[in-house]
Amino acid sequence: MQYLCLKPARSLIGVSLSTKVLTLVGSLRAGSVNRQLAETAVLNAPEGVEIVIHEGIGTIPFYNEDIDVEGSIPEAAAALRKAAASSDALLLVCPEYNGTMPAVLKNAIDWLSRPFGAGAIAGTPAAVIGSAFGQFGGVWAHDDARKSLGIAGAHLVEDVRLSIGGSVTRFAEIHPKDDAEVVEQVRTVVSSLAGASASTAA
Repeated sequence: MQYLCLKPARSLIGVSLSTKVLTLVGSLRAGSVNRQLAETAVLNAPEGVEIVIHEGIGTIPFYNEDIDVEGSIPEAAAALRKAAASSDALLLVCPEYNGTMPAVLKNAIDWLSRPFGAGAIAGTPAAVIGSAFGQFGGVWAHDDARKSLGIAGAHLVEDVRLSIGGSVTRFAEIHPKDDAEVVEQVRTVVSSLAGASASTAA
């Protein structure tokens, strides 16, 4: 089963050629389906949109205000904030662990949320997609991720939702990039996110 909520993609007329979508993958496993979904987004990004998968969120220490001070901020956390600040939109590709999002993804959001009210993703258009083994495709995790992003200050593109169920069987023998339906859905997600970014910048 697959849960999909997408309005027709907005026209990308007026979207800057430098539109950059920072992508964070919540699974650290090299061969994960969610990693492959992110790769599918990279391969099928609309013209004028660049998808950048940020590496290294697994090396960021758990958020701690004691080390979130000038001169002590971990290099990996500083790199994440810099990447987010230089991007026009944010895409989370999120698996579901024990009914919610992975700790590594929540930790990344925590770092991006500070300083409170002025974090690197404040006002940034954001969306959450992903796949999971269960029939609902990780809906609980995706809802939690959206809630956390919203509190962190991101601008959630609420009509953009993609939760693909049955990942183990559906992608047992193929990469998501070879699934025409998934390719079209991911492309529509990215188009809608880029359109929201253009509207925000206008």
